[in-house]
Amino acid sequence: MTVKQVREIDRVVIRFAGDSGDGMQLTGDRFTAETASYGNDLSTLPNFPAEIRAPAGTLPGVSSFQLHFANYDILTPGDAPDVLVAMNPAALKANVPDLPKGATIIVDTAEFTPRALKKVGYDANPLEDNSLSAYKVHAVDLSGITMEALAPFGLTRKESSRSKNMFALGLISWMYGRSIDGTVKFLGEKFASKEAIRDANITALRAGWNYGETTEDFAVTYEVKPAALPAGTYRNITGNLALSYGLIAASQRSGLPLFLGSYPITPASDILHELSKHKRFGVRTFQAEDEVAAIGAALGASFGGALGVTTTSGPGVALKAETLGLAVSLELPLVLVDVQRGGPSTGLPTKTDQADLLQVLYGRNGESPVPVVAAASPSDCFDAAIEAARIAVTYRTPVVLLSDGYLANGSEPWRLPDVDALPVIEPAFATEPNRDADGNGAAPQFWPYQRDPDTLARPWAVPGTPGLEHRIGGIEKLDGPGTISYDPNNHDRMVRLRQAKVDGVDGIPDLAVDDPTGDARLLVLGWGSTFGPIGAAVRRARRAGLSVAQAHLRHLNPMPGNTGDVLRAYDRVLVPEMNLGQLRMLLRAQYLVDVVGYNKVRGLPFKAEELADVIMEEVGTL
Repeated sequence: MTVKQVREIDRVVIRFAGDSGDGMQLTGDRFTAETASYGNDLSTLPNFPAEIRAPAGTLPGVSSFQLHFANYDILTPGDAPDVLVAMNPAALKANVPDLPKGATIIVDTAEFTPRALKKVGYDANPLEDNSLSAYKVHAVDLSGITMEALAPFGLTRKESSRSKNMFALGLISWMYGRSIDGTVKFLGEKFASKEAIRDANITALRAGWNYGETTEDFAVTYEVKPAALPAGTYRNITGNLALSYGLIAASQRSGLPLFLGSYPITPASDILHELSKHKRFGVRTFQAEDEVAAIGAALGASFGGALGVTTTSGPGVALKAETLGLAVSLELPLVLVDVQRGGPSTGLPTKTDQADLLQVLYGRNGESPVPVVAAASPSDCFDAAIEAARIAVTYRTPVVLLSDGYLANGSEPWRLPDVDALPVIEPAFATEPNRDADGNGAAPQFWPYQRDPDTLARPWAVPGTPGLEHRIGGIEKLDGPGTISYDPNNHDRMVRLRQAKVDGVDGIPDLAVDDPTGDARLLVLGWGSTFGPIGAAVRRARRAGLSVAQAHLRHLNPMPGNTGDVLRAYDRVLVPEMNLGQLRMLLRAQYLVDVVGYNKVRGLPFKAEELADVIMEEVGTL
């Protein structure tokens, strides 16, 4: 047997690509799980077709999963793949433009038929016409070798070919020193009742590993040592899963049962799927017939004394707007999770975006202020969910929690928190009348809009509490007694009180600035999922010798109290956003600072290299 060379590297980016039916998401997920277990830092970028069943073998039908892992702290899933596994001509053609020269390409030669090549516009076979000479191409008959390995199982050709993704996973696992034991266990559990499928997939997985070990086509295996992460217990986690756990944690730390009213919508549906598994924690999930019913049920649960939550994406936010305004008027806790995707209308259902900021801030009738919190990374979705619930319960207000498709589906290592160290959220239900008897024989009263002097929050009285009966509804209430009021002065007062309550949300830390040298003239400011790309780009600019400051906003309404001072401390402020400049417009209007933007709405996260180029260009003009 040929002795293989082992080459140590510090990082690598791998992309699996094929048809939706080729199992690329499962392949990437299993490789990610093994990589996380090994101890590497990692970041992932799944990419799905927008159509539920896109035509097989076409460019719109390509599904991919990109993984960046390293022996040091990383912030993004990588700008360009070092390795591309392409299961058919469509996957190759769709992804070759992203590859740097010298990248490794592994293709399934069985799929490069004249018909498949013609379907995606190849006039000649790229494996034979020298058009891929800039890359290291490994043309492997993945399908044929897989079927040969599975011949003893008596499966049909179609059944056997479904396991070729496991063969590819085994091969890549061998190349990068990943164990396959976890995947063997996973397959055993997933197909426990389907022994033939279980055994076929495990056999294909091991065949891929053995192929790498024995073939002369792959002479090198690579080693990426574990990263030096802070001590603790880690697991790999996606943004939607972390957000789900954060909502459960908020429920436990507040003592409130969690109720989710939701209507399935990409890319938020996974939150509904996950929370439906946790009834033992007092979680109740309701899949409503539409978005309006979903938020209505969640608001009703809040009125009944639960932590009401509703999840959606941009189109659903538009439909929920009236009921969200009702929650503002009723001044009840409610968390609305918006996992943003490209729009308008149906738009790009499986792609990421940041274009809902103005909608969640202002997309309602009348003056309807709501706090807005934005998660920065997949693991940060956990903490952001707790923070959104804290504000909602403490201040008796609906809160919007912004995530997006990149965070929702992407994953990274998450250090399990100390549960006892998580913040306690105190509902402080009203239990007795809050107005004393007037001395003329009248009994004590309950005023549903008598406010806490510190938070301006009104009492939260659970229905059925004796003596605390009160009127609810969307018509304006009289400050204090809560009776219906059409008085102009009272309406003005209530509008200002609701705004002051949001403006006065406490516990928001100052905007922290990373400015190592203290003499930077450019501040790069982000929000939401731009955290990782901006951080990676700033690192590149600093390695090039530039002095650049960086800051990130989690609270978008209200913003940290020192935001204006931070902005005015720099000659120029650059805000990269996956929209046409929504935060930039808000900052210019509120703080009168000449903020500049870098804006793209391609349905893809920024690349670190492109942001680094923009940063260097901006510094060069100062």
